[in-house]
Amino acid sequence: MLVLVAPGQGAQTPGFLTPWLDLPGAADRVAAWSDAIGLDLAHYGTQADADAIRDTAVAQPLLVAAGLLSHSALGDTSPGAVAGHSVGEITAAAFAGVLDDTAALTLVRGRGLAMAEAAKVTRTGMSALLGGDPETTVPHLEKLGLTAANVNGAGQIVAAGTLEELAALEADKPEGVRRVVALKVAGAFHTHHMAPAVDALAKAAAELAPADPSVPYVSNKDGRVVVGGAEVLSRLVGQVANPVRWDLCMETFKELGVTALLEVCPGGTLTGLAKRALPGVATLALKTPDDLDAARELVAEHASA
Repeated sequence: MLVLVAPGQGAQTPGFLTPWLDLPGAADRVAAWSDAIGLDLAHYGTQADADAIRDTAVAQPLLVAAGLLSHSALGDTSPGAVAGHSVGEITAAAFAGVLDDTAALTLVRGRGLAMAEAAKVTRTGMSALLGGDPETTVPHLEKLGLTAANVNGAGQIVAAGTLEELAALEADKPEGVRRVVALKVAGAFHTHHMAPAVDALAKAAAELAPADPSVPYVSNKDGRVVVGGAEVLSRLVGQVANPVRWDLCMETFKELGVTALLEVCPGGTLTGLAKRALPGVATLALKTPDDLDAARELVAEHASA
C-alpha cells in the first residue's frame, strides 16, 4: 500500500523549482496560480535567495505549489492514504480532493500571511533535537518554556519558542540529545505564539467548500484518519497553533499496511524519517524531474498492494 506525503516548511532551498518549470505546461500552470494568489511563485522558486524563501508568507505557498506540480507530473498515484507535515497537510488535502488546487493555494497564502504576522509579535524560532527520548525530552523542554512543536518520531523532536529559550536549550540539552539544529523557519509554529493566526485562517477557511476525502487522510493532530472534508478543514485551521504528531501519523501508516512511501517535491525530510521509523517500507523522494521514472515504478509496484 502506497502512502503519498508532502513536506513542511524548511524543506525549501533556493532554485528548487527551476527544473520542474521546464516540464510541458508547468510554467503556465504556476503563472496562473501566481495570479490567483498575488505571489510570483516562479520568481521565488527559481531566483530568490535563502532569506527570501525563508519568509513564511512565501515559503508556505511555494511548498504547496511544488507539491502539486510534482504530483501532477507524476500522474495518477492511486495512494492508499495521504498525509502532509505541517503546511504539507494542505497539499495532502488537495491530493485527497478535499480542496482543488486553487483553493489549496488560496488557503495556504492566507495561512502564510497570518502566521508571518503572528511571528512578528515576538522573536521566535524552532530547533530540531537529534536523539533523546520523548519521555525525558518533552518535560525538559517545558521546564525551559519551550514547546515540543513537532514530535516526528525516529528520535526527532522539534522545539519551538523564543530565541532566548532556544539559546538556553543549546546550553542545557536534554539527556541523550546529541545535537540541536536551528531550522530555516521564521517563527515558533504549532505553539501558542501562533494563536493570532487561527482566527485569520478560520475566516479564510469559511469561504471554502471542502469535499470529503477520496482516500484516507491522516491528520497531524493525532494520527487519525479523517473522513469528512469539513473536519479536515477545521483541523487545518487549528493545527497552526498545536503540535504536529508525525510519529502518530507513521503509526497509522503501519496500521493501514504501508509498503511504500512517496514524498513529493521538495522531498527528503519525511523519507528520511520513514527510513528510520518504518523499516522494510520502500521510500522515494521527488527532488527533481529526474526522479519521476523511479517514482512511477514505485507507484506501479505498490499502489495496488
